[in-house]
Amino acid sequence: MLPPAFISPDKRLSLTPFWFWNDKLELPRLLKQLAEFQERGIQGFVIHPRIGLTRDFEWMSRPLLECMRSVIEEAKRRDMHVILYDEAMYPSGSSGGQVVAENTDFACRGMVMQYKPPSASGHNLVYEWKTQSGQMAYVVDRPIESAIRGVHFQDGFGDVVVEGASWMERRAPEDHPPATDLLNPEAVACFIRLVYQRYFDEFGEFFENTIPAIFTDEPYVMGRFSPFDARPGTIGVLEHVNSYLGYDFIPHLPKLWLDDEHDAKRYRADYHRAIYHRLEETYYQPLSQWCEAHSIALTGHPEHADNIGHLRYFQWPGQDVILGDILPGEKAVTGVPSTQAKCAASAAIHQSRPRNANEFMGAYGESISLSLYRFVANWLLVRGCNLLLPHAFFYSIRGARVDDCPPQLGPHARWWNDAELVEFHQVCHRLCWVNFESEPLCSVAILGRSDQLPERSARLLYEQKIDFHYLEERYLWEDARVSANAIEVGPMRYTLLVAEPDCISPKAIDTLCDFSRSGRLLLLENEAVFLKHLNALVEAPLILNDPCPWLRLRVVRKDGALWCLLFNEGEEALATNMTLLPGFRWREIDLGSASLSSIELTRDFPIQLSSGELRLYFGESY
Repeated sequence: MLPPAFISPDKRLSLTPFWFWNDKLELPRLLKQLAEFQERGIQGFVIHPRIGLTRDFEWMSRPLLECMRSVIEEAKRRDMHVILYDEAMYPSGSSGGQVVAENTDFACRGMVMQYKPPSASGHNLVYEWKTQSGQMAYVVDRPIESAIRGVHFQDGFGDVVVEGASWMERRAPEDHPPATDLLNPEAVACFIRLVYQRYFDEFGEFFENTIPAIFTDEPYVMGRFSPFDARPGTIGVLEHVNSYLGYDFIPHLPKLWLDDEHDAKRYRADYHRAIYHRLEETYYQPLSQWCEAHSIALTGHPEHADNIGHLRYFQWPGQDVILGDILPGEKAVTGVPSTQAKCAASAAIHQSRPRNANEFMGAYGESISLSLYRFVANWLLVRGCNLLLPHAFFYSIRGARVDDCPPQLGPHARWWNDAELVEFHQVCHRLCWVNFESEPLCSVAILGRSDQLPERSARLLYEQKIDFHYLEERYLWEDARVSANAIEVGPMRYTLLVAEPDCISPKAIDTLCDFSRSGRLLLLENEAVFLKHLNALVEAPLILNDPCPWLRLRVVRKDGALWCLLFNEGEEALATNMTLLPGFRWREIDLGSASLSSIELTRDFPIQLSSGELRLYFGESY
């Protein structure tokens, strides 16, 4: 028998879309859309103030907050959940320009290379040197005049649609509020007070239950739209950089700009890793501590898809699938974006966090199909995601609003009234339950760095049907228990660690000395040799008659049974015979009806999966 909790999962496990509040807000219309969400199996949402808000709904204004309260109260009445969003558009950290309005010293800063010494107030000389041509050059710490995307169109443009152009070309001019210096802890403290504390003052009675989390969105250390060729920095930041790196970086500053400098790539990577560590201390950690103290989860995602280091500060770690980065075939396993679902799932399990989130479908374009929507959701689910955040449900598509990072997945989508959509929502809800508080059958980890996760070794493991998590290397000396036979971190016990030569540091090699001697550290240098050793060391829980390189596998233990997800992420249909783990009675689950087949899977059971199709199998012990 299937557990009742699978058939009708906890409402908090449903899809939780971004709800773009992007026009003049009318409460009856908001409540009508909210009711439509629930009718279609959507039990929660992210309130996202978005480009197109009219001027009478300024960020954190009384009218906006009153609309939020009314919607939150209705969500509570319906037993729905609400995730609050911490910015007036994005990237997070500026409170729609209010941080800089309070103190201009909190404006975003950076380092600029120039050929004249600094003369303006607030422009500080950091380093000077003579170039190979004999010219003096200067590195200057200064405000870089960067901004964020705002929530208001420039007057008169929001109601206009430009015909005969793509949605990217049609986007209307919008406000750009000044960005904050996120490397300055005083500036971040101001941001927390203006947004997080204000939310608590207004809605604290709903925290933890109706409002379980606040979403922070890809904070950029340099904001956006700066007219300068700047590098990240702030007053006194080099003291932190030197301390983190263990050497004096100042003589290497020219390498941040000049490609012909010796070993420039390595020094740039060192510098950016140090800056991201500083951002952890000044931004992510204070937000995380505030959320923990107020019984709420910090969720959202960092700037880049493989920034796993920042995710240790999220109670619900997350990532973001955008711009068509994930598609059937090669794009499902190639490039930095292909690491992000495992990035968030790995961060969550190693920190023993209950949820991991993925915003997805943003800026995929106007004409996507429901099948592609389903494909990306399945891609996330088979990698362990248990909080799906579709981007986005639009409140309004009036005028230029229709061009703000489509597709529209909510009330304005062409499939909004289709029964197939409701079933899709239900299936995602049930699969999130499978991934929630379950134990993955996984004994392999891939070593990564705080801002670098290997994709090549990940692809090989996927193709061999061997599940894995990414293990950030600092866990080896901060959080994990490393012995000759295993690496234990959180609830996981790994008996094999995979590493790529450019993603393992000397400190990691030293820490893994005994583990490596026992033959449990596997370096990917020669692919054929790697696969030979891998298959000798790890037995996949699935035997296939054909290699099926595009078939993905996830097996978890939950409620005394095994649950096996199979997903075809290739462009073509596949057919093969499979044998699942022995010792279990395996049957297929009809995900739409939540019913269990009476047919038991035998050895060499034939299966067929179309492109993007996901199947779920239920294994009970004999």
